Amino acid sequence: MSVVPAGALPAGVLTAEEAAPSRPAALGPRARLWPSLAAVYRAQLSRARVARIPLLFVATFQSVGIMILMRGVVDGGGEARAVVAGSSVLVVAFVALNLLAQYFGQLRASGGLDHYATLPVPPAAVVLGAAGAYASFTVPGTVVTAVVGCALFGLPLAHLWVLAAVIPLAGAALAGLGAALGLLAPRPELATLLGQLGMSAALLLGVLPPERMPEAVRLARDLLPSTYGVEAFARTFVPHPDWAHVLGDLAVCGVVGVISLAVATWAYRRAAVR
Repeated sequence: MSVVPAGALPAGVLTAEEAAPSRPAALGPRARLWPSLAAVYRAQLSRARVARIPLLFVATFQSVGIMILMRGVVDGGGEARAVVAGSSVLVVAFVALNLLAQYFGQLRASGGLDHYATLPVPPAAVVLGAAGAYASFTVPGTVVTAVVGCALFGLPLAHLWVLAAVIPLAGAALAGLGAALGLLAPRPELATLLGQLGMSAALLLGVLPPERMPEAVRLARDLLPSTYGVEAFARTFVPHPDWAHVLGDLAVCGVVGVISLAVATWAYRRAAVR
């Protein structure tokens, strides 16, 4: 094979070095957060629809049963408001905290995080999409529990629309906590245990009237993310609600939700690279 000098080539004919690009080709645009979040949300909602409906029924039945039991102890007033508000938010805690902790714990143990790691979606979209899908299942049960509780204790239904803010804010806070517990737990059994303990805390500290709790238990209650959603909802049962305090409780619940979801996103990145 003969070698032809570069100077002997006709004009317009380039050597291999000259024809090669001087820099690599530009990659495609990165996946944006909101389209990725919507895609993960739809996928999770479709996947969990059949499996989670029976569990949602259990969560609703559990909360209604607790209110029926408390009806024999509590007559009305602030204690009745606390029972109804706490039982309603308990449905959110059962699904968003308990079930999400189990889901991410099993996903990590089975290697399912590797599948999400290969997708061109931001880590925040995976966490937020799964959390939003699980929290969506709590809407019917929470509304049913609140209506039944108001009928049992004779509370007004005029401000039931506040649940439109309580459910997503409390759901975000509890879902972020549940996802973080599931992703940080070294074993799925431990993730299930932590989710159960978190739901038990939401039951004991959210449903029972705070006036009858010791001071140390009240301090622990203030650390629970769902407490502020319970307080915001309970304040709306009085004839003239203090909307400044309601908005303040909802704001605290929203801030806690942002922090817990950020921690869950960090836990997802940490678990996905291992």
